[in-house]
Amino acid sequence: METREDSLAAVQTVSSAVHGSTVTQRRSPVSFKVYKRRWLVLLVLCLLNCSNATIWLSFAPVAAQSAQYLRVSLEDINWLSVVFMVVAIPLSFGTTWLLDTFGLRITLVLGAWLNMLGALLRFLGTSKLHGSDLLFLVVMLGQTLSALAQPLIIFTPTKLAALWFPEHQRASANMLASMSNPVGILIANLISPAIAKTPTQIPTLMQAYAVPSFIVCFLASLGVLSSRPPTPPSASAETSGSEPFMQGIKLLLRNKAYLVLLLCFGSGMAVFTCFTTLLEQILCVQGYTAEFTGFCGALFIGVGVVGAVPFGLYVDKTKKFIEVAKINLSLTALACVAFSVVCLMPQQKAAVAVVCSLFGCFGFSIYPVLMELSVECSYPVGEATSAGLAFVSGQVQSFVYILVLQALTTRLTDSPLSTCGDDVFSWKVPMMVMAGLSCFFTCVFVTFFNTRYRRLEVEERAACRPAGPNEPVAASSSSLNEKTLQDVRTHK
Repeated sequence: METREDSLAAVQTVSSAVHGSTVTQRRSPVSFKVYKRRWLVLLVLCLLNCSNATIWLSFAPVAAQSAQYLRVSLEDINWLSVVFMVVAIPLSFGTTWLLDTFGLRITLVLGAWLNMLGALLRFLGTSKLHGSDLLFLVVMLGQTLSALAQPLIIFTPTKLAALWFPEHQRASANMLASMSNPVGILIANLISPAIAKTPTQIPTLMQAYAVPSFIVCFLASLGVLSSRPPTPPSASAETSGSEPFMQGIKLLLRNKAYLVLLLCFGSGMAVFTCFTTLLEQILCVQGYTAEFTGFCGALFIGVGVVGAVPFGLYVDKTKKFIEVAKINLSLTALACVAFSVVCLMPQQKAAVAVVCSLFGCFGFSIYPVLMELSVECSYPVGEATSAGLAFVSGQVQSFVYILVLQALTTRLTDSPLSTCGDDVFSWKVPMMVMAGLSCFFTCVFVTFFNTRYRRLEVEERAACRPAGPNEPVAASSSSLNEKTLQDVRTHK
């Protein structure tokens, strides 16, 4: 049963998107609808994002058992995770075009089927081909199919929030959809070691990940029946993705505010990727065990997901995207500096755990806010295009950062506390470099980033501008986008 919220048809106070000013109360004849089924669409995306993340890192927590069962080296097992990054970079542009051109439903359903087929192939390979030379190749093929689904899923939150949710719920919807990915990473780190205690239990582990992918695929195929609701929830939703894909790319590359965001957001993603990828190698040098490292990783993700909730609700209510982004990025940089110090100190479990928690809290919570901010500063360019380019920037910088930090390590000949095995490296210089990069790009963002909230401005004008007696609602609100389109094209 559909419900209608006539919030824009009644007398209301509209919060201005620029400098926190307010607009006097006015009556608007323009009304929009929100539908209960928006929560079903959001649930499908959250479950799909979570399922894809668990498949991504399902082998990493049980690398030794996986290598023994699949009869390959640990380096080959690492490629089962790295393939997601390798596939995502070249496919990102095609995914943004697909999402903005063919719509949300086709993208979600295609992502769900690729994710499910990848999980199915992994299960069939491990259960039917044990001992065969083709086993690893089949598992890698299944992993690659799921990797193809990742861009289709991870670019979707901003688009879904824009098409289905009113302006006072967009940031919260984006936060829930975005944070389901790290929740999946956390689940994989808990489930994989619990199930696959021995190599022979790898098929059982693959089955545990395949079943949820089937359920999500079923929900996506039969539950998401349209890309957008019959009546838009806001003025901006009517023209979502109105710019052609290539024209949108050109506009983004000429948008100075977006380019600053692109560079700094990508650097932030790279720092977090390095942290999650290299955490065990960094801490083991000072005698910290794998169990403690896993605990710190869980704190990093868990506290970050919980911390994202109040920040998402706050920016939904206040629209202070820039203020929250700058404050949180500054606190994240300080947490990165603190980690670069305490990670080099032995017997400091409490300090390391606290710093990891703070790092995750401020860093993860800012991700959905920055995604919304990328849309606000680049509107009316399609949400998938603006968010997709930001994700590509993060993937490219992550690859570069990992290579650079690993190259800066030095082998230690004597490390009595080490739990790393035979290969022990000093991470002092790489950690200082990572902290320096985090501080530098935070300063760039705080100093140079400033923008109008273009999407909110369009919605404010639509709420305050009376429509003529014979003028359709769509025409009234769409005409208000002309000024925003002209401003973007002339770099204002």
